[in-house]
Amino acid sequence: MVRSKSVLNMMMMSLSSIGLVGVLWVLYGYSMAFGNDVGAGLLGNPFEYFGLSGLFAGNYLATDTAPDVTFPLVGTIPALVFVGFQATFAIITVALISGAVADRMRFGPWLLFAGLWATIVYFPVAHWVFSFDGVTAETGGWIANTLVAIDFAGGTAVHINAGAAALALVLVIGKRRGWPREPMRPHNLTLVMLGAGLLWFGWFGFNAGSAVGASGIAGFAMINTIAATCAAMLAWLVVERIRDGKPTSLGAASGVVAGLVAITPSCSSVSPLGALAVGIIAGVLCALAVGLKFRFGYDDSLDVVGVHLVGGLVGTLLIGFFADPGSPAAVAGLFYGGGVDQLWRQAVGAFAVLIYSFVLSLVLAYIVKAIMGLRVTDEEEATGIDEVEHAETGYDFSSHSGVSGLAAHAGSAGKASTDQVPATAGKEG
Repeated sequence: MVRSKSVLNMMMMSLSSIGLVGVLWVLYGYSMAFGNDVGAGLLGNPFEYFGLSGLFAGNYLATDTAPDVTFPLVGTIPALVFVGFQATFAIITVALISGAVADRMRFGPWLLFAGLWATIVYFPVAHWVFSFDGVTAETGGWIANTLVAIDFAGGTAVHINAGAAALALVLVIGKRRGWPREPMRPHNLTLVMLGAGLLWFGWFGFNAGSAVGASGIAGFAMINTIAATCAAMLAWLVVERIRDGKPTSLGAASGVVAGLVAITPSCSSVSPLGALAVGIIAGVLCALAVGLKFRFGYDDSLDVVGVHLVGGLVGTLLIGFFADPGSPAAVAGLFYGGGVDQLWRQAVGAFAVLIYSFVLSLVLAYIVKAIMGLRVTDEEEATGIDEVEHAETGYDFSSHSGVSGLAAHAGSAGKASTDQVPATAGKEG
């Protein structure tokens, strides 16, 4: 979705998130998120499972003499399997933020910000939302256990959290050079569509996997994920058709993501019909929300705010309306006779994460800016952040631009080779 001169940097920001957050997760991140509570549901003990100590023991390979495999469990699955599963949540939440600052944030400051943000914001929020009393900790997080708000797979901890951080970061780093006067279109919509398909498939692990087992709850979450995402994609396309006159491939891909985001917190608590409603509402609202950046003047490069923050809020709050007592969560929303009891719980949890993430992210962004600076210069941005930060380019057109050493054959052969590539091929996409 970025311009061709920024594609490697964008991929590097995601890839580096895997490396950085993966190391922090093993050292103390898992312990901060899922260790026993040390502060009224606000934080897990960072030293309890430092280096994942205490999460591996016993016989891992069954033999004739030792047929029983013994190791620590989380629920009914091995603790280390749960550690690995939750590591992917931590990684993707950090990576999501980077899309908002595409084209202009330096790589070193990104790594510093990402490491600080994971430690100070994500790990505590994951404890609030995912650490359940008696399942992952003796005393769990306040949103899951005291407030009893529902977030099955990360609408608050992942999407609202990352979206609020993205908004804070773009306010500090500023706009891209030339935005919004100059068009900054995706350089390869074919890969956008392919990526959306891969993401949709992978999201079944994200949502259904949050059942922590191959069970009826996992199947329920999977079906709701299908329903909401399909409905959101169609709703987004309808909005585009009415507003712009044409449905677009980028709109279809964005609608898919909006639906996935919105059903993430609610896939265990709404019926399949409720999932369709969640998807339609998210598709419409997110399609409208992506235009807010032009009205309010914040440059969110890849619509992290419009899709993830808004989609996360929509999915989390709609639980208060559409929660079906016949669902695995067994909670009744407003439309099922439950009144506003669940709605206010959802609202408190959603806005607590939003405010905490936004404020802390704003502070961290200013700290990193003071220490290292955040963005490349205007000249470097014009050149392309791939070349400036990584000394590489995503696409090498030099082999198409001439016929070095074959001047004698410059007639038909040379003309054919150069005519196949437009004059603008090497410029920014």
